[in-house]
Amino acid sequence: MSLEDDVLPPPVTANRNWRFDLILPLFIRPRATLSRIAASNRANWRAPILLLVLAAVIRALVAGSINAAANTGGEVALPPGFEFYTPEQMAQFQQAATATNTPTFNYILPALGAVLGVVVVWFIVGWLLHLVLTLLGGRGTSQATLNVAAWASLPFLLRSVVQIVAMLVTDQAISSPGISGFAPTMEGFFSGLLTSVLGQIDLYWVWFIILLFIGARIVSQLAGIKSLFAVLLVTLLVMVLRALPAAILAQFGDLTVIRPFF
Repeated sequence: MSLEDDVLPPPVTANRNWRFDLILPLFIRPRATLSRIAASNRANWRAPILLLVLAAVIRALVAGSINAAANTGGEVALPPGFEFYTPEQMAQFQQAATATNTPTFNYILPALGAVLGVVVVWFIVGWLLHLVLTLLGGRGTSQATLNVAAWASLPFLLRSVVQIVAMLVTDQAISSPGISGFAPTMEGFFSGLLTSVLGQIDLYWVWFIILLFIGARIVSQLAGIKSLFAVLLVTLLVMVLRALPAAILAQFGDLTVIRPFF
């Protein structure tokens, strides 16, 4: 047996769909691990999606507990860009925060939103990426692309863990994710949209892009420039789609800016 066989994880087999054994190798040897993931003709996305869902739910519950305690004590967690709200919008937000200080709004709805966010975003990214790669001449299957999209999302698991620890240590919810602080200080729809988009960008997002690019190139067998174009196009579209609800609801002034689910 060669050294390569000792280091790399075993090939993905048809009867093994819960591949928790590939999690650590993905971070150590991403290209070799993604090659094995893409080579499977079965769904092997269950393990990463399950972990992402669990982490997102725990993060939502921790944030809900902090917000509930703050609301009970008269301290309301302000949304990103709150300083740019009009006085009427600020008053409406305070009223809405008081009215929604219930277990349903603090725990149940955020947890459900976290689950739907992980699953829906993963599916949209995988489906759109397969579509774009196919239009560019890629040869991969939709199943392989969905598998790669799920495993490439594992950096967001680390981000959730870091955020959970930070919230538990500081007893404060994360109000300015990503690089949203670089958004221009102005009002309007596009300002809210830009703030929400920038809030999704961080080192974990860059890590996700790199893994998704590696996996897309393996699946599609396309040139690097085409694979990179497909990945950047799809991720940009998904980021805008996730930011649209926040930008639209911010115009009404009676709801807080909705942060991306993951």
